[in-house]
Amino acid sequence: MHRFQYRDHELYCEDVPLARIVEEVGTPTYVYSHAALVRQFTVFDQSFADVPHLTCFSAKANSNLALLKLFAGLGGGVDIVSGGELYRALRAGMPTEKIVFSGVGKTVEEMKAAVSSDILMFNVESSRELDVLNGVAVEMGRQVRMALRVNPDVDPKTHPYISTGLKKNKFGVPMEQARTEYRRALTLPGLKVVGVACHIGSQLTEVGPFVDAVTRLRVLIDQISEDGLEIKYLDVGGGLGITYDSEKPPRPAEYAAALKQALGGCGLTLILEPGRVIVGNAGVLLTRVLFTKAGEKKNFIVTDGAMNDLIRPALYGSYHLVRPVRDIKRKAILADVVGPICESSDFLAQDRMIPRLEPGELLAVMSAGAYGFAMSSNYNSRRRPAEVLVKGDEFHVIRRRETNEDLIRGERIPPFIK
Repeated sequence: MHRFQYRDHELYCEDVPLARIVEEVGTPTYVYSHAALVRQFTVFDQSFADVPHLTCFSAKANSNLALLKLFAGLGGGVDIVSGGELYRALRAGMPTEKIVFSGVGKTVEEMKAAVSSDILMFNVESSRELDVLNGVAVEMGRQVRMALRVNPDVDPKTHPYISTGLKKNKFGVPMEQARTEYRRALTLPGLKVVGVACHIGSQLTEVGPFVDAVTRLRVLIDQISEDGLEIKYLDVGGGLGITYDSEKPPRPAEYAAALKQALGGCGLTLILEPGRVIVGNAGVLLTRVLFTKAGEKKNFIVTDGAMNDLIRPALYGSYHLVRPVRDIKRKAILADVVGPICESSDFLAQDRMIPRLEPGELLAVMSAGAYGFAMSSNYNSRRRPAEVLVKGDEFHVIRRRETNEDLIRGERIPPFIK
């Protein structure tokens, strides 16, 4: 069930009117629904209830401590791609045996931190990374669990910036090279091969590419098993899409059924890395109208929310539905919803039929729970927004709005500048 609904022309999150949150917290502000987060995680996880699996939430989608803690409490793990995400996961109380470290550019420092934490496994993305990780493990007197992230050369049919499973992408070891690298990994004393991994992209709206990828992985698993490797885990990545506009992505149950059929009772423990499908539609960005402006060729609605708060429209040309927090009958106009940043790419929506708004009114940018705050910045020295979690008829600030002092924390003027 959608947790953002109108009641008496006012937009609510669960049982809290969004306008009340703004009164206390201000704008721009991200708001998440606890009920939506729990439901989406549970529905996804239970879709695989009949096979051994671990649902590792993709921290890059939304790394707030409160959300990581919530998913840990629901029995989930976490997929991380940096030392910072490892730190967050540990601070949130995530069990280390449920942490998987992916990412194409792990540093030695990050590797050491993860080895010290005894995480479940590393997803290794290159031949050189195998050597470096082995060296770290040997130096620390440890043997670390790992999988190779294999690039199956499958077209995910998504935006090229979030495609990760083609030969031209930077991610993973080519399928043709994988067996050789697995054989070599067997000879490295600091490594214990336990899995095979892949991830082909994000915001996929068809099951076909997932099926193609795991079908190719099954062939590889059979080959390396002949070489004496005992594989326990198959990390199939994430990438299941959500509805932003008119997309009709498969439901988790359909996705699960397709994967299980393709794998045919392989007996391996599946590692799943959902991100967007869990948090995307569970959050909105609230912003206030500053000005309306009638240009010679189009109309503009200028808000205090900007591309530094939500960069997806500027970066990917992504669509987010924009809804007035107060929904009353009025004439609609064709307009762009733009922010205050000094870039023509600073927009939240373009060429939309928007109700004629007045300065001071509130807008909700929908489906902003994934890759929203996580990709925010301080561009133009703008303070990053607050984050709020709603449960029933109460809400809690789970990240305070940044202050001006936060903007310059860590900066120093050297003594030679007078």
